[in-house]
Amino acid sequence: MSWTFLTNHAHVLLCIARDPETRLRDVQVQVGRTGTLTPVAELEPVFLAGSTLSRATLHNEDEIRRKDIRIGDRVIVEKAGEVIPAVVGVVAEQRPSQSRPFNLAQHIHNRCPACGGPISRDPEFVAWRCENIACPAQLKRTIEHYAGRAGMDIEGLGEVLVNQLVDRNLV
Repeated sequence: MSWTFLTNHAHVLLCIARDPETRLRDVQVQVGRTGTLTPVAELEPVFLAGSTLSRATLHNEDEIRRKDIRIGDRVIVEKAGEVIPAVVGVVAEQRPSQSRPFNLAQHIHNRCPACGGPISRDPEFVAWRCENIACPAQLKRTIEHYAGRAGMDIEGLGEVLVNQLVDRNLV
């Protein structure tokens, strides 16, 4: 974590913690239970608020464009709500000269990263979606949601077991 030192009118030294900076290595795209494609930042590991972060949410393509986040950038991260790591900004003066604006569809070759199926974006909404209702990633996230505390609260049926069941065609 870096620190900024300020003085006020009484010449008292104030020390303010700043959010850490790290390098955005790549962007991975996750598929949710409804088929929503969510970009996730792959970061050089950075220590923040008691844990080492190597991934952070980028929310959606519109947020990436609004913040002008590019692969290779130095980025500022924070824990949203003190829990979820998020990229909140870019250190533009340190941007690599060869960087290009991020385009989600091009980044994943206009295909779902999980099943290779077609993707689309309704112009009225922010999210890109996988159109394949048989997408295994959607099935996995749906089972996890159903089995979770807010659903059936099935103890022991977590991500690892769900992945094994779906990957072996047992569900």
